[in-house]
Amino acid sequence: MIHKFKQDDIRIVLDVNSGAVHVIDEIVYEILDYYKEKTTDEIIEKLSDKYTKKQLIEAIDEIKTLESEGLLYTEDTYVNHPAFINRKPVVKALCLHIAHDCNIRCKYCFASQGDFKGQRTLMSEEVGKKALDFLIENSGKRRNLEVDFFGGEPLMNFEVVKKLVEYGRKREEETGKRFRFTITTNGVLLDDEKMQYINENMDNVVLSIDGRKEVNDNMRYTISGQGTYDIIVPKFLKMAKMRNGKSYFVRGTFTRENLDFASDVLHLADLGFKNTSVEPVVAEANNDYAIREEDLQTIYKQYEILAKEFVKRKEEGRGFEFFHFMLDLTQGPCVIKRLSGCGAGAEYLAITPEGDIYPCHQFVGNDDFCMGNIMEGKLNKHLQVDFGNAHVYNKEKCNNCWAKFYCSGGCHANAYNFNEDIYKPYELGCEMEKKRIECSLVIQAKLLK
Repeated sequence: MIHKFKQDDIRIVLDVNSGAVHVIDEIVYEILDYYKEKTTDEIIEKLSDKYTKKQLIEAIDEIKTLESEGLLYTEDTYVNHPAFINRKPVVKALCLHIAHDCNIRCKYCFASQGDFKGQRTLMSEEVGKKALDFLIENSGKRRNLEVDFFGGEPLMNFEVVKKLVEYGRKREEETGKRFRFTITTNGVLLDDEKMQYINENMDNVVLSIDGRKEVNDNMRYTISGQGTYDIIVPKFLKMAKMRNGKSYFVRGTFTRENLDFASDVLHLADLGFKNTSVEPVVAEANNDYAIREEDLQTIYKQYEILAKEFVKRKEEGRGFEFFHFMLDLTQGPCVIKRLSGCGAGAEYLAITPEGDIYPCHQFVGNDDFCMGNIMEGKLNKHLQVDFGNAHVYNKEKCNNCWAKFYCSGGCHANAYNFNEDIYKPYELGCEMEKKRIECSLVIQAKLLK
């Protein structure tokens, strides 16, 4: 399977199964429309009004060479890869809902303004420690483990965060495991003491902001209705500077109310943030801010605008990173990640303040997906297997999709929320992801010239 496209006068063909990417000229681009269905003579006859016979034969020979070298029209080897066939999923990451409460009210919040449609509660030290023990016990031989302190707003329960980090370091010495801690925060409660602690103890920091002041404050505001932009920007800038090369992201959401979101990404870059992520809202269609099918062409243009500016700034020495353009063509993710994505429900789980286990943070509150409770030490293996089997080969729509090894089948939660089936991907999400991949390939083609 191949995928070819043209953007900014650059023609690219992707060999889906090998991952080989080729920048090609116009004649090869056109021949590929017929290469597998027609003979050489038929192709020459079809295109003789635009190219000479010599040009066409040379181009066809070039395609044949790429094919013989395993760089075009290759067979899918992932399905028979030993790492896939012999995989034995182990739990490698937890999203700890350290607080089912929040000090701001985001209009689009999937977590019902922090309480996940339940009571406003904080995780106890006991539940948190049990969760870390659960992760160790269910991680098999895997050494490196991921823990994300999440909410609501985790800074509302920061003392427990610190106690769990301390406990995790103690368990590292006892077990030989290594915890990689991340914290996601809206920043309102950040102060110098918290920032210092986070910088010293968190491997990654996610700072939530949507972009321009008017955009951010329209969606993200305090309980009293005050916008958060002026509160958090100085703190986020200080936090980013403190990281000094350590991982962090400013992460936002764009909606139908700011379809010109490229301006928000560039605004964050202009503020001085080097690592950005602004992602499409996922919301029911009856919400005014929900993205609709008719918005796709506008969104595609925004990604193209962003890709051009991304290249321009890189070449000028004032570049920044955009999460959705971070495509590794040299090695990329492992086979399992290419086929299964984040591993939600199988390798990645969410733990509520009460210790209930869910496939990920977006399933929390849906009793049909409660997989057990870590205080009882029980895990619903049936659900774990079901999620583990939700890979690209078991999703009908993914089978013939050129992007399947990049998106890995998409988000299970989005699939369920829109189609009530984790095996049926969210279509709007698929289309936006494909455009982001194309932009990423164009960026690399331009930067590698």
